[in-house]
Amino acid sequence: MFKRTMIAASLAVAALASAQSMAAVVGGGATLPEQLYNTPGVLNSGFSPYFGVGSGAGKTAVLTNNIGSLTNTLPGATVDYAGSDSVLNATEISTYQAAHQSPGVPATDAANWGPLLQFPSAATSVTIPYNKTGTTNLNLTSEQLCLALSANNGVARTWGQVLGTSDTTPVRVVFRSNSSGTSEILTRHLNNRCPSVFTSVSSTFANAHPGAEPASWIPVTTSAAMASTVASTAGAIGYVGPEDVDATNNAVVARVNGLLPTVGNVQTALSTIDPPSTAADRADLTKWAPVLPNPATGYSIVGYTNFIFGQCYKDTADVTSIRTFLTKHYNATFANSNDQAIIDKKLIPLTANWKTAIRGAFIPPTSAQGVNNASVCNGIGRPA
Repeated sequence: MFKRTMIAASLAVAALASAQSMAAVVGGGATLPEQLYNTPGVLNSGFSPYFGVGSGAGKTAVLTNNIGSLTNTLPGATVDYAGSDSVLNATEISTYQAAHQSPGVPATDAANWGPLLQFPSAATSVTIPYNKTGTTNLNLTSEQLCLALSANNGVARTWGQVLGTSDTTPVRVVFRSNSSGTSEILTRHLNNRCPSVFTSVSSTFANAHPGAEPASWIPVTTSAAMASTVASTAGAIGYVGPEDVDATNNAVVARVNGLLPTVGNVQTALSTIDPPSTAADRADLTKWAPVLPNPATGYSIVGYTNFIFGQCYKDTADVTSIRTFLTKHYNATFANSNDQAIIDKKLIPLTANWKTAIRGAFIPPTSAQGVNNASVCNGIGRPA
């Protein structure tokens, strides 16, 4: 019995070690791009499957190297990157720097993981799916959307209050209960257009407006659940990235200020945003994650789904895998990039100037922001 137990334990340890070695580059976060990153061939063989848990959990995982925020299947594994539609805020950045960067942490300390890198992966919209009996062409102004997605002293608003009609049907809001980048992109726009209703920008929807959610509202934790719940609930309205809905169909997705979240309308909205160009701006990770609360033209609720990587890694195999992935994802040649997969998942590839800027800044080891730049990452980095 003892011998069989020892053999079983040895096999379990070997299996765990094998699983961790096969998953050298581990990451996850936002559910909006989850289908994209888990499409075969998008992440190269040096990566584990992407864990879709929400932007907030993804940021927590990479900022604190907490694998438990992503999965229970890889105990002890290092978290190497995150996907997030929620941008790093000042508190998150300063807390990380105090705990894991010089000068607060000596280069000789294992807790010195080096700088963070943050940059866009693909462009996206936040669509507004709805399910309203008898309505197949819903068009909401930003102000009407604020009303639809907010409570009136804890009581659900009616569709009549939103649309200026006699309809007494309660609006059933489906919302993300976890920390979500889609919530952040949405509330950034609503806070810009109606700050008295949406009083702050937050990745947690409940924190962006005052008062408790009515009992008839429905919390969900993933993009897929958001889309399916709205589709199956009479009187419902929600918000979700374009992967899980038909963003060109006004019968299931509302127009906002007259426009559907088509590719052309999203590209128009984001066309004025250029990548950082000066050395000072390139060194500022916040400049690589632009936000646009209220575009002058095009669809109104737009943004980017981003990556958060470390600049420094102690595992050289991780470095090779990450550079290989970045070289493909931002390749200038369509056939050699992930652009077709991005399009297939209803996201939008970055423009040529954004791709050029990212390739030049983060891939070459001689670049000031390059992964494992020898002068920046001399003996420090995320744990192997």
